Amino acid sequence: MTTRRFVQASALTLAVYGFAAWVYVAISAIVAPETLHLPLTHFTRWPRQDTFGAASFAVSLLGFLTHQLLRNPSG
Repeated sequence: MTTRRFVQASALTLAVYGFAAWVYVAISAIVAPETLHLPLTHFTRWPRQDTFGAASFAVSLLGFLTHQLLRNPSG
């Protein structure tokens, strides 16, 4: 596997899982908006749910952009 294909596959994986994490936070914001300021887990005080959602969206965006830029135009 070439480095380019590895980076492209990793970028797509980050895009999909980052988007799934953002959807989780978005649904949580709809169902229980009062919990957004709470930590994501009880093990640490950081990250909070709202911070995690914003970071997940950014990771998803950058992963998808990288995947698209590395995509082979010839198919």
